[in-house]
Amino acid sequence: MHKKIVLMGYMGSGKSILGYKIANKLNYKAIDLDAYIENGEKTSIRNLFLLKGEISFRKLEAMYLKEILEKDEDHIVSLGGGTPCYGDNLKFILENPYTISIFLQTGIEELSKRLFKEKEKRLLITHLKTMEELQEFIGKHLFERNFFYNQSQL
Repeated sequence: MHKKIVLMGYMGSGKSILGYKIANKLNYKAIDLDAYIENGEKTSIRNLFLLKGEISFRKLEAMYLKEILEKDEDHIVSLGGGTPCYGDNLKFILENPYTISIFLQTGIEELSKRLFKEKEKRLLITHLKTMEELQEFIGKHLFERNFFYNQSQL
């Protein structure tokens, strides 16, 4: 069976960029889960959320995650920020003997700097107007999600 390295962390933590860099060094295939879903569904994550709602999106996300982790190839997989927090996704990752999970922990200040520049592209934060609102939002979100992220193996 082939090895998978799964990168998890909050949006803007660098999962996709680091995933491609690691994959290049290890000669693995890099897969960004959100891009994989968009390719499979022939629409954007934003449209999936808007047209089908979060529950339908999370079901698709779980299906595609399992599909990727069951492939007979070495992969670096960059998850969406919420992927490990829903359904059995984290359990599926942690119980797969050929998968190593890594949490990319990034501070609120750094995340805020990165995300404020591109907040119009991020459905979850487009409604936030100021840097302070964004920092508060990220802080609350991390408080909820760190329970899941901290279960990663590294």
